[in-house]
Amino acid sequence: MTMSEKSCDYFLDELASKAAVPGGGGAAAMGGAIGMALSNMVGNLTIGKKKYADVQDEVKALVEQGSVVITELKSLVDKDAEVFEPLSKAYGLPKTTPEEIAYKEETMEECSKLACSVPLEIMRKSYEGIKIHERMGQIGTKIAISDVGCGVAFLKSALISGYLNVIINVNSIKDEQFVAEASAEMNRLLEDGSRIADETLQLVIDKIKK
Repeated sequence: MTMSEKSCDYFLDELASKAAVPGGGGAAAMGGAIGMALSNMVGNLTIGKKKYADVQDEVKALVEQGSVVITELKSLVDKDAEVFEPLSKAYGLPKTTPEEIAYKEETMEECSKLACSVPLEIMRKSYEGIKIHERMGQIGTKIAISDVGCGVAFLKSALISGYLNVIINVNSIKDEQFVAEASAEMNRLLEDGSRIADETLQLVIDKIKK
């Protein structure tokens, strides 16, 4: 059974323990999946309502897109644990001879790049989820619109958490081109995603305030 398939109690207990995984990356992916589920809930509450008949097809499409994002984020909970294991082993490699030092440096480089890939993907999926929330906040049923705000807050947190986990792994990488490309993408995702999330949250607040 994968980490994402186990109970919430198990996941939280493991997260709070000294165990190497899950960590910030796994928590970010799970939090993002929870946020995306909230948008889907609003969508499902909108579908079938006469008041929203003119946006039914678009809402259904948003829910379908959201379901894909949920599945992908859940898979990243386990993928984060998978890529951390070889990195944690690499830290323990001996470095007493020039050959061992060279091997450790090469292995650390490869494992750090792999470890970067998951939090960067968490950022991509969180950004997708934020964009879905943006539209759901505009056309979803007002009776549950506060949940769009809750969901986009989860996804912004996942976006930031993914960013932090990319940074900590990028710091160990010497490949300048890789670092430049990863940094450019994560900075764009963080800036644009945070802006859209904040605008969506404000939209929700404006709708529910009396």
